[in-house]
Amino acid sequence: MTSAEQLVLDLCDPKLRDNALLELSKRREIFQDLAPTLWNSYGTIAVLLQEIVSIYPFLSPPTLAPGASNRVCNALALLQCVASHSETRILFINAHMPIYLYPFLNTTNKTKPYEYLRLTSLGVIGALVKVDDPNVISYLLHTEIMPLCLRTMDIGSELSKTVATFIVQKILLDNLGLRYISATSDRFFAFIEVLGSMIEFLAQQPSTRLLKHIIRCYLQLTADQRCCIALQESLPKMLKDGTFNNCLHEDPTIQVWLQQLLINVYGDKRAGRIHR
Repeated sequence: MTSAEQLVLDLCDPKLRDNALLELSKRREIFQDLAPTLWNSYGTIAVLLQEIVSIYPFLSPPTLAPGASNRVCNALALLQCVASHSETRILFINAHMPIYLYPFLNTTNKTKPYEYLRLTSLGVIGALVKVDDPNVISYLLHTEIMPLCLRTMDIGSELSKTVATFIVQKILLDNLGLRYISATSDRFFAFIEVLGSMIEFLAQQPSTRLLKHIIRCYLQLTADQRCCIALQESLPKMLKDGTFNNCLHEDPTIQVWLQQLLINVYGDKRAGRIHR
């Protein structure tokens, strides 16, 4: 079996790079300290960025072939490894690496090559926010990540919607994120509109996992008094009329969060009546 070190070296050889990308991405979970090796090996990160930027011209107009998409997704998987590791996470942020992924999140094409790019790019950002690091949240909020996540929540597949909503949820759980959303009415209502459209989507294509993240986003909004008041008029009726009872039975946590959401928005008495 080829060692991780040898495969990392192979990345710098154009003739061996395709196989190295594939093997490293497939085995990244079993290679110890792969992230520091990738980051500290001469030229390796530059090679991964070269792979990423090489397909920018195929984003618009959309002419990306599946093979090229898969190859870049392998490169993105290695960046996710770097973003996940405690030794390289901040270095990754300080180098502004997430910015290179944003063109993939800015696409609206729904075919598989573009959806794979979108989903894998979201996986990198998701790896960053999992750690609940205020420095990460602060950095992301100074970029375009929130509008890009909202776009994915609006037009992406069920899976990419789920990852994007998870990212937004983690950002909202930080006070900086909540202040960002509640700073202007336009920003708040744009967010509420997207959440509402996803609720309508789930009424047709139920997903317990996605519903859980959406409800958690709504619940976190109630921590801001102005947002909580605004939700009295804008909370979707389908969260109150039993539409998602099957999902509530599948995951008791969703039921607890939804009940708390209704209590926070409407008060104990009315929330109890709505939820019965």
